[in-house]
Amino acid sequence: MSTTSIKEVARRAGVSVGTVSNVLNRPDLVAPSTRARVLSAIAELGYVRNDSARQLRAGRSNTIAVVVLDVANPFFTDVVRGVELAADELGVMVVVCNSGEDPARERRHLEQLEQQRVRGVLITPVEDQPGSRLEQLIRRGTPVVLVDRGSSPHNRCSVAVDDVLGGRLAGAHLVEQGHRRVAFVGGPPSIQQVADRHRGVAGALAGTGAELVVVATPSLTVASGRQAGAEIADRPPGARPTAVFCANDLLALGVLQEMTLRGLRVPEDIAIIGYDDIDFAAAAAVPLSSIRQPREQLGRTAAQLLLEEVEEGDGHRHRQVVFQPELVVRASTGGLPRAPVPG
Repeated sequence: MSTTSIKEVARRAGVSVGTVSNVLNRPDLVAPSTRARVLSAIAELGYVRNDSARQLRAGRSNTIAVVVLDVANPFFTDVVRGVELAADELGVMVVVCNSGEDPARERRHLEQLEQQRVRGVLITPVEDQPGSRLEQLIRRGTPVVLVDRGSSPHNRCSVAVDDVLGGRLAGAHLVEQGHRRVAFVGGPPSIQQVADRHRGVAGALAGTGAELVVVATPSLTVASGRQAGAEIADRPPGARPTAVFCANDLLALGVLQEMTLRGLRVPEDIAIIGYDDIDFAAAAAVPLSSIRQPREQLGRTAAQLLLEEVEEGDGHRHRQVVFQPELVVRASTGGLPRAPVPG
């Protein structure tokens, strides 16, 4: 299929290429009758402007990127929805990239985004060490905002939830329910959110006489949750944790599935609490207790900070915004009665 050029539009309308450009970019400079002729020619020929070429000539695009750990996780779906709401208000396009918790894949995404001259990047990073590809991106002038992750360097903004507090809320709730052997399920520990949530639950159990058993997982997925659930269920009853705190709701759903398959009752035999409070948590066969994060608000706030930095340039003051998590108690920890089984 051939592509109509701006020269063809100019010939059809009987004007110069410069006049067509003015109609597209500065219509107030063109007489109404001439503008009408050009717009008519555009419609007749089916001309589509090449915004990518124009943006590259200008040195930046009209696109921001979101790099998430797992595009299949509903938590990130809600975060991206918040980003899009903020971007739509300013006519900015959003591109979503999935790192899949893979540092090499994350680096490739960042390289490609820099080549495309995106206006800025929102990212939940897999790796964020000195000399990382993310640091290189920032040093070379691309604005970056960390999402669902705090920032110790002050050369970027961040929007996060106090995950240490979230872990403490989960641990305190389980101790109050009388549990004295609690499993923490999550990993890899290199992900800062996992480390912070572990630190929080460990702090809540310290000094209470309760034991914390760590069950590491290779990822934050339902499949990893089922594997962790199998490891917990295979322990002798006297050594088996009576409660499980998972680093996210997908892991908690996996643990719940495995316990159900093994014939273990939730919460009677084992209590489960997740993190994020995605919609599936409340809709599970046994509604899951969870630590709620303001998911859409995280995305919207991060996008607003990024677009402020794009507009303000060197005058921008970096900010670290931290939201407070909330404990939501449901049937999986005995907070509410189980739903009756039909029939």
